[in-house]
Amino acid sequence: MRLVFLGTGEFACPALKALAQRHEIALVVTQPDRPVGRHAVLTPPPVKREVLRLGLPLIQPARINAPGALKKIRNARPEVIVVAAYGQLLKRELLSIPPQGTINIHASLLPRYRGAAPIPWAIINGEKETGITTFLIDEGLDTGPILRQKSLKIGPDETAGELA
Repeated sequence: MRLVFLGTGEFACPALKALAQRHEIALVVTQPDRPVGRHAVLTPPPVKREVLRLGLPLIQPARINAPGALKKIRNARPEVIVVAAYGQLLKRELLSIPPQGTINIHASLLPRYRGAAPIPWAIINGEKETGITTFLIDEGLDTGPILRQKSLKIGPDETAGELA
């Protein structure tokens, strides 16, 4: 299947690697490099580092819904868009590009912990279990038909980084 992948953080890298082994990744979209640390060193996001290892085509638009970014995604002719920890809201025009829909990989058992930082919130709130939800994205925030969920126990001393 021909895919466009949208992801930024470390959480997205295992999904990108797995998809690249089974599907044609026509394009990867990630956030722009950002200044990090005391000296504001321009640093690529984890997904960009993975894309460079895999040798995949990459764009880093400041705004995913901007006309230039939408044109590049359209030109990639994806059958499906897959999103994991991307970090921007996707508007209707983008969601309408792939004929088979846009799938999100979200780090919680939806409907719990929609939006940003679902792993830290699960730990902060003392949850004993969390998981992964894949769902078809609609125009809401982490809403749409759920395709699959897998639960995962949270260890008593587990950190958000370890859980991710």
